[in-house]
Amino acid sequence: MNTAAILHWASLFALGCFVLALGCAALRLLRGPTPQDRVLALDAMYINGLLILLVLGIRFSSSAYFDIALLIGLAGFAGSTALAKFLLKGEVIQP
Repeated sequence: MNTAAILHWASLFALGCFVLALGCAALRLLRGPTPQDRVLALDAMYINGLLILLVLGIRFSSSAYFDIALLIGLAGFAGSTALAKFLLKGEVIQP
């Protein structure tokens, strides 16, 4: 088996695993009993989306996917931080 075939099947397996994890996080987002569970589910969803884009970038040999993944990572981190601060103090921006 050559390396192209291994890369093809490995990327398909990784995509399947990340899509399954994204679905599990979406289920937790919908059914989470507490707001903290929902924030963690959103965090897991953006990370899995980022990983899906990275695998697609490797699979199609395109650097555009990596740039988009970087933007998603930055926005996801800022959003997670803001939501965590909101859950702790009840406001994001203090007067």
